[in-house]
Amino acid sequence: MSWTDERVELLKKLWAEGLSASQIAQQLGGVTRNAVIGKVHRLNLSGRAKPASTTPRPRKARSASPHRPARTFVAGNTALKVHAAPTPRRAPVLAPIEDLVVPISKEVSLLALNEQMCKWPNGDPGTEDFHFCGHRNFNNLPYCEYHARLAYQPASDRRRDRRDRADD
Repeated sequence: MSWTDERVELLKKLWAEGLSASQIAQQLGGVTRNAVIGKVHRLNLSGRAKPASTTPRPRKARSASPHRPARTFVAGNTALKVHAAPTPRRAPVLAPIEDLVVPISKEVSLLALNEQMCKWPNGDPGTEDFHFCGHRNFNNLPYCEYHARLAYQPASDRRRDRRDRADD
């Protein structure tokens, strides 16, 4: 089959109407979808019209089975992402700093540190006497209660401290 002027004009017309390459190949007869795509590229045809039906097809409803929980899907680039309700994070309840006793470090090395120990660093990491606090951690935080209080200050306290330093 050769591309005659009449067939090329029909191809251009059908392409402008928004038909797919498969539909155009079917109407022209004697050509494949890939032949249509190749000719479209060689003719530098661009800017197709929208297809007649722009409404998305409805998805089939999936019922939850006892083995598979129901899932919620959304359109767009996260179409397959399962959305679960996030659990809100609560700030740990910390005692006032005045009520806490400064712990005496257990001087734990990095190799002896485990998940239940406070990971507050003490000293200069470049020296031999560098170590970690080592007390039991608080509320699944990486620090003991005292060091957690130092590390996790409310935003209002941080702003107030910054203003106080700027006034000096």
